[in-house]
Amino acid sequence: MRSRYSAFAVSDEDYLLRTWAARNRPSSAGIDATDRWLKLEILATENGGMFHSEGVVEFRAHYVGGVVHERSRFVRENGQWVYLEAEGDS
Repeated sequence: MRSRYSAFAVSDEDYLLRTWAARNRPSSAGIDATDRWLKLEILATENGGMFHSEGVVEFRAHYVGGVVHERSRFVRENGQWVYLEAEGDS
């Protein structure tokens, strides 16, 4: 989660797409290079440990002009954690 936030902060679309689950990876990460990200707050986590194949991270990402609040679902693909979707987006 933190690495994906950092990728948004530096507009690293390649990294965001590489860390997106293959089954619902978009063609573009939808980055707005004019956004200025300020901080990330991790509010809660569920699962996501060594022996899990899925996990959830609830976070707030602050940027100039607003806040993104989301519960993100992550899954393991080829041994790596990747972003699947925001809860409720399935």
